[in-house]
Amino acid sequence: MLSLLSFFWLFIELFSANAVDPIRLQPAQLPFTPTGFYISTVTDQRTERGPAIRLVVAPDQSAQAVDLAGGLTGGIREFVNRSLRNDQKLRPIAMRLVQFKLTETSSGNRVSGQFAATIAFDLIGKNDDDSEISTRLTTYRGGASYTRPMGQTAVVEQTIRQSLTASLRSLNEYMKREIDRNEKLATTLRVEFADDARSTDDDTVHYNPDRPLSWADFQARPRSGSHYAAEVFTSFAYEGRSTVEHGTITAHLLVKAYMLKHSSWVRDVALNAYSLNHEQRHFDIAKLIAERFKRKLTPETLTLADYNSEIQYQFIESFRDMNKLQEQYDRETQHGINQAAQAFWNQKIDAELRSYGLAR
Repeated sequence: MLSLLSFFWLFIELFSANAVDPIRLQPAQLPFTPTGFYISTVTDQRTERGPAIRLVVAPDQSAQAVDLAGGLTGGIREFVNRSLRNDQKLRPIAMRLVQFKLTETSSGNRVSGQFAATIAFDLIGKNDDDSEISTRLTTYRGGASYTRPMGQTAVVEQTIRQSLTASLRSLNEYMKREIDRNEKLATTLRVEFADDARSTDDDTVHYNPDRPLSWADFQARPRSGSHYAAEVFTSFAYEGRSTVEHGTITAHLLVKAYMLKHSSWVRDVALNAYSLNHEQRHFDIAKLIAERFKRKLTPETLTLADYNSEIQYQFIESFRDMNKLQEQYDRETQHGINQAAQAFWNQKIDAELRSYGLAR
């Protein structure tokens, strides 16, 4: 009869005979130099949170959980650090383990293994408040199967190492292909403006210092019930597109200050130069706001991550400013009746137009 102590040591010996040491990944000789990136983090984001590796260690026994030396993410982190140049002046990439599973089954003394990996790579950036933001770049999906003799597990480490190497090679190919042309990977931003000053025969008069308004542009019927002598419809807008070249995003903005003929009208009593000047100044104000809008948009005020939304926000704010300034102009000039105030606004508007090189 075994003593309690003898039974304890027999249990330890049996357990030790079947135990498998954690798998230590060997560094790989990667056949490339990272193109503009380094791996900043490795995270486990598997939905199946059980053991990632299950190996058969003895005949007629179920597979048992085996870990990487340093844990799943720690072991992969060590492998990456030892295999890949870690230049932190480059773009930081997060490596996310979406699926990472190796399972084995046995038949006699032969063991069959199946491995599947899905690894996502995200670009790590910063918001204006310094909080972290990640942008999905590319995802690697791979797998392998093998057969090994019972008790010989070297192929397990080789299979995992080869899959990780393939995922990093896949990321590097993506970066080589995309780094100069993909907005997600751009490192600088510039804004390029153009003004729509076309002369057209349609309903729209585009602002042009060489083409002031004339009464012929006021083609709508006078609005019934209005006590004004004339009314001009002016506004501003922009169209945008972007290009990427050599890692630089260029936002191309076509800015428009315009007047609509079929929304503008005049009564016969106002067909004189003084009244036309008052309406022209409304058009000038729309142009001034367009110019101010352009000067709000600089690489220093825009971010790579969200420049489109920021441009749209500044446009909305500028549109509000335009409406306020138009109302202030009419209020202070009493819609042109106050000639002294009108003269003051004429000078004020002309001075700002001159500062933009737009004086007529």
